[in-house]
Parts: sequence; C-alpha cells; structure tokens
Amino acid sequence: MPALGVNIDHVATVRQARRTIEPDPVWAAALAELGGADGITLHLREDRRHIQDRDLQVMRQTVQVKLNLEMAAEPEMTAIALQVKPDQVTLVPEKREEVTTEGGLDVVAHADKVKTCIDSLRSAGIEVSLFIDADRQQIEQSRQLDADAVELHTGTYADAPTKAAQQRELEQLVTAADFGIEQELLVHMGHGLTYRNVIPVAEIPGVSELNIGHSIVARAVMVGFEEAVREMKALVSVE
Repeated sequence: MPALGVNIDHVATVRQARRTIEPDPVWAAALAELGGADGITLHLREDRRHIQDRDLQVMRQTVQVKLNLEMAAEPEMTAIALQVKPDQVTLVPEKREEVTTEGGLDVVAHADKVKTCIDSLRSAGIEVSLFIDADRQQIEQSRQLDADAVELHTGTYADAPTKAAQQRELEQLVTAADFGIEQELLVHMGHGLTYRNVIPVAEIPGVSELNIGHSIVARAVMVGFEEAVREMKALVSVE
C-alpha cells in the first residue's frame, strides 16, 4: 500500500491570485494530516508563483508527517533546503513559462549539477528523490548519482487519450517500477493522478509513495480539504 503525499501548492495558487493571506496552505497541510495524509509535498519555485518561503518555514515547524520539498537543483534552492531541512527533497525540472511541471528531470544531461545537489543534501541527512520519466537510462543514472528514490512521472499515463494508450503507459510504469526496485531505489509516482485514474497506479507492486495535488485541491473546493484527502487515501489504500 503506497503512502499518500498531498501536494498543497494550488492552495497557495488561489492565495497568490489576490496576493492576500488566504487560503493558507499551512492550514491545508494540517487538514490533510487529519484526513490521513502520510506526507505533505510543496514546490518552492524560483519565481515564487505559489508557495512562499514563509510557507515552507512554518510547515517545517508544524507538519507532523513527512515533509517533501520539490525544488530545482539550483544553489539558491539547495541553500534553503539545507537551512530548513525537510525530510525529503524531490528534485524537479523547472521552466518559468510552464503552467505546471511538464516532464521528468533529465538526470543524464544534467548529471554533474544534480550530483552536486544530491551530495549536499544527503550530507545533511536529507533524503533525495528524483522526478524522472519512466525511462531505464534515467533510472540507471539516478542510481549512479546516489539518489534514495525516484518519482516516476505519471503525466503521460494520466493524459492518455484512449483506454488502450493508457494501458500501454501503465505497463511502462510497471516495467520502470520493477527496474527501479532492482536498482535498489525507492519508487514513487506522481503527476496528473486523479480520483478516476489512481487505482491502477496504486496497485503497481513496490510503489512506496504517490504524490497528488491538483485533483485533491479541486475536490476540496467541493467537499473540504480533510474529506478530499480522506477520499483519496481510501482509493490508494489497496492491498
């Protein structure tokens, strides 16, 4: 049964639309814990489009479950992580013009920069996960870089236009997960997962963590944050 990491970025997106103080993602994180979240995920972007430094700092003091910071493998972000010391850092690609993360981090092309970041974080006792595509070469490189985990990008699966295409993408995720486990990496998955498509991914053997944000925040608008997390937790709690 995979752990559920709840990404609260888009609570901050709503707040930043008016540059005000509400809704507060710190409050959302507390409600997510009450709903059964095993972890809280937040992405501190270089442009600070949603999550702010204050959010990270307060959540480090208040979150009682695993705190997972998504960030770019850049010196500024590394320094912040070393100061705040989240339980886990997930290194992700970042483009200023994108609406959301569009694909996995190319750890083959950026091996030196990623390695420098990983070494700094792990020396401080912070676990490191790499958000990558479900690709054998990317997984092999992640192992060589001494990452603790890989988070396989599930966006292509989530966006598949037909059932047949979705099944092909699911099979690729299964194969990649098996290979990641063979490489002695923890295997996480995330991006684009919803209440309608999450169960087949949650059933993949060996997956230890799912990170889900937008769908939960969207559901929370209708039923409240605690209930939205509770509903997702029930879906991913497969044996």
